[in-house]
Amino acid sequence: MAERNGADDASAFEFERHRRRLFGVAYRMLGSAADAEDVVQDTFLRWNRTEPASVAEPSAWLVKVTTNLCLNRLTSARHRRERQAGFSLPEPVLTSDGALGPVETAEQRDTVSLAFLVLADRLSPGERAVFVLREAFGYGHREIAELAGLSEQNSRQLHSRARKRLAEALPRRAGDSKANRVLVERFLAAARGGDLAELERMLTEDVVSVADGGETPGVARIPVRGAEKVARYLASVTGRYAKELTIAVAEVNGEPAILAMAGSKPVGVLVPEIGEKRITIIRIVADPVKLRYLGAQLGALSRFGS
Repeated sequence: MAERNGADDASAFEFERHRRRLFGVAYRMLGSAADAEDVVQDTFLRWNRTEPASVAEPSAWLVKVTTNLCLNRLTSARHRRERQAGFSLPEPVLTSDGALGPVETAEQRDTVSLAFLVLADRLSPGERAVFVLREAFGYGHREIAELAGLSEQNSRQLHSRARKRLAEALPRRAGDSKANRVLVERFLAAARGGDLAELERMLTEDVVSVADGGETPGVARIPVRGAEKVARYLASVTGRYAKELTIAVAEVNGEPAILAMAGSKPVGVLVPEIGEKRITIIRIVADPVKLRYLGAQLGALSRFGS
């Protein structure tokens, strides 16, 4: 019995070594932290039913299972997304704690950005899988072919197609993280102070603000367009709730974002997209369901005092 327990402990330890990578793969492929957690749990259950000694490369085995579970979900989820009413955004994730793996380079940050996750829904499941495995985790096409059940040639074709489709729509990253954070901090200060002129100076003329509030009242259900209208909208919202909420800048999906908290509970995340030192798009997530994972992250950080 002790020998069996020891084997179980070693198997669980081996899985935990790869958990963060598996979650990072699943989140990038699905755009949902809740779905990614479910996939990681399903992967663990399959791993737990497998004799570890029969697996030559645990990392490859686990990523392969995770990838295929995600492909299955993407195929079935597409119809649900098409039926969903209103504007839908991915679930935001704090990335300062390494939850999605390293986001030190522009390329790594690109694959976790809300901009990428929104546009990735335009890709086929195969294109999305190949792009994520190649661009975010550096797998070669021979490895991807094995992981995703493709030929090496097909992997190359899917990757090329995905890159071309994303290049046409994915915004070019402008500025470094430090400069962008300074801009977001200035933006927050202007919104708090109701300084419409300063807000407008930080927005492009054709800026768009989109929000996903679920059933939350007071959240704009259609896009707000134009610097003047967006500035007034955000100043109004900030002024209305500033006294009731704690508002701060945090790293969300690899980018500086504005986080609004009611006590210890997140109630909204505003993620600006920055190009040429001005904000081009603002994405707001206020759906309580989509903030649950981020709330759990904040709770864990609070418990560990970081």
